[in-house]
Amino acid sequence: MNPFRDIHALVTGGSSGIGLATVRRLAARGARVSVIALDDPYLAALRADPPPRATVHLEAADVSRRTEAEAAVARCVAALGPCDLLVTSAGIARPGHFHEIPDEVFEQHMAVNYFGTLYCIRAVVPAMLTRRRGTIAAISSAAGLIPVFGYTAYGPSKYAVRGLTDILRIELRPHGIHIACVYPSDVDTPQLAGEEPYKPEELKRIAGTVKPIPPEQVADAILRGVARRRAVIFPDATTRSLARLAGTAPGFTRFYMNRATRRARRRGGPASP
Repeated sequence: MNPFRDIHALVTGGSSGIGLATVRRLAARGARVSVIALDDPYLAALRADPPPRATVHLEAADVSRRTEAEAAVARCVAALGPCDLLVTSAGIARPGHFHEIPDEVFEQHMAVNYFGTLYCIRAVVPAMLTRRRGTIAAISSAAGLIPVFGYTAYGPSKYAVRGLTDILRIELRPHGIHIACVYPSDVDTPQLAGEEPYKPEELKRIAGTVKPIPPEQVADAILRGVARRRAVIFPDATTRSLARLAGTAPGFTRFYMNRATRRARRRGGPASP
């Protein structure tokens, strides 16, 4: 049985990385797919080379702006019908030492990662309530589960997504709406590559012990988790283990991250004042 055939799936940030991989997987499974993404070269490339033999609708919008997000969702619904599945994949990441990150970077992370998720969810929920069905899969991060050195701007925005989905899951379940939260670790995407110049040396050394997973692995986990109505979706075993530790032994998680930071500093020498 294919639960995705002929549904309308809307993916934010669907022109690159995890979002694009999810769009291609959904299209291959017969879904009608809407994409909301920034008007940039990634969206232009998708417009020039859409998934073959698929119904794909593209909208250029900045989801961190409420009116743009709402209008883009409305146009997607007008084009392909009510939204059955929303995947909120739009996001940014800009690491750095806390005292060196500009204020506007903190604000931008909350605007894109949290409010960009919130606005799109709020745009689709009323129709889902009326129809008494629908699924929302929001992308958080492993950095939304455990504290990671260098992610003081990124991590809190992903913790916020986690908190939002935890509450919505309880509130919307009686109305037939399924809420999932996805926790990928490092993923081989343009965003991860874009982080590199900003990473503190401690983060580079810690991250160097983790092999990035392909975005297709995350997309497959999303579809599998949605089909099984999972509340939380872990695309890799390492993140699943970290989540278990964070829930049962938060003290050990802090100890582990502090030790990893100390070892990273010893290997490379002092990396910050």
